[in-house]
Amino acid sequence: MAQLEKYQRVIDADFIEAIYAASPLHDIGKVGIPDHILLKAGKLDLAEWEIMKTHAVIGGATLRAVDEQHPGNILIRMGIDIAEAHHEKWDGSGYPHGLRGESIPIAARIMALGDVYDALTSKRCYKKAFSHEDAKHIIEQGSGRHFDPEVVDAFLAIEPEFIRIRQYMKDPDESPLLVVNPHRAVA
Repeated sequence: MAQLEKYQRVIDADFIEAIYAASPLHDIGKVGIPDHILLKAGKLDLAEWEIMKTHAVIGGATLRAVDEQHPGNILIRMGIDIAEAHHEKWDGSGYPHGLRGESIPIAARIMALGDVYDALTSKRCYKKAFSHEDAKHIIEQGSGRHFDPEVVDAFLAIEPEFIRIRQYMKDPDESPLLVVNPHRAVA
């Protein structure tokens, strides 16, 4: 994406370092979700789902409190964008604010795809891990609806890297995919 002219001033080395560091904060708001919902093995009912969706607002508010005490920190600022908007969808059907298109911060648009890829390719107590091909197909189908089409194009352009990282991060329990620093070589 950094090769696209409109992102050349945005996606630079500082942006890449910040998104690497801030991405693990995307679900920080889940600390405010009751354990009986967060750890439920089965499908959430409608009331539980509404509570679960509040994690984005809780995460944004938590990081805003940090930002008030330490203003100007790019990591915290990007963390707010990611935590609050990583469930927004390109077509405006996401949550918590129903943002659409480029009104969704670019870091959150990138994280949205990474979060979905991780969720799809990871084993959970309520589902088996999908193959890379199945996850890729779902992401491609979501281009222009769930995901920014340019983010999907960037994903497809570096698809072998997603496969490599997914394989590297796989463990016997299929724990969620960890974020890998793009500046470090992975053996």
